[in-house]
Amino acid sequence: MAIQWYPGHMTQARKKAEETMEFTDIVIEVLDARVPAASHNPMIDEMRLFRQRPQLKILNKADLADPVATQAWLNYFNSQPNTKAVALSCKKPGDANKIPKHCLALTPHRGTHLKPLRMLIMGIPNVGKSTLMNALLNRRVAKVGDEPAVTKSQQRFDLSETMSITDTPGMMWPKIQYESDGYMLAASHAIGRNAVIDEDVALFLADNLLRSYPALLNARYKLDTMKHNGALLDVSKMDGVDLLEAIAKRRSYKRHDGLWDTEKTAVAFLTDYRSGAIGRISLETPNSRALMTQACLVLPDNATDNGTDETAAAPS
Repeated sequence: MAIQWYPGHMTQARKKAEETMEFTDIVIEVLDARVPAASHNPMIDEMRLFRQRPQLKILNKADLADPVATQAWLNYFNSQPNTKAVALSCKKPGDANKIPKHCLALTPHRGTHLKPLRMLIMGIPNVGKSTLMNALLNRRVAKVGDEPAVTKSQQRFDLSETMSITDTPGMMWPKIQYESDGYMLAASHAIGRNAVIDEDVALFLADNLLRSYPALLNARYKLDTMKHNGALLDVSKMDGVDLLEAIAKRRSYKRHDGLWDTEKTAVAFLTDYRSGAIGRISLETPNSRALMTQACLVLPDNATDNGTDETAAAPS
């Protein structure tokens, strides 16, 4: 099932962002460090390039992401023109304070009383823009929530006499091109739950992590101490269904009819990933991204472009 999510208020958010871009010197795009490409909104590039604005890419939630994959993404983004990429966690004191100096480096002609630096912060829902704003201003000015699309309107603030920043609502784009992107975004909680089925997202995530992070799964859920048909489980031979069933058994998630509670298990598994309880995980790298997009380009005409095969796996 392809995942699409584009609430009506986002159309107005895009129009307002296009208007604000004219009076902006630099675009700060906040990405989820676990899924940097999947969490990039292509409409931001369209607006930014039309106005010829430089960009600072922030790979937020870096404390939850695989550091090897994050470094690969930083190398990839920093090779692009008029671009600076940094990895940080907006929840860490001091990380947000580094952002203005990075913006000034990209706009050396701004940041004076005559020409104040005007920053525009953008990104998809639930990547941490509001947390970043609160950290930058050292006070609670943006509502922070655990659900996507909490911020609904633009807000402008002065950081100093020579700098200002405008916060924008989380903005998706009308159609997610690759099915695997939809699942990665849903797993990372960037898409509203009304648009997804938790069990489907959990199965996608389980298959991905079994390929890329089996040791972390084993450490979290102690899979190799569990038995199935009298034999100890072999993580290397499990698929997503096996993993979720094992987690249900480990935590005794049963329904009233005696069957394993797949919905409760799916939510618990997704929560473990989102909170970092399983470990530091990235769902894509520049290499896996290139392989996935290349595979989708060469699909036969009668094939379905689902992008959910092994090319969506994270770093090896």
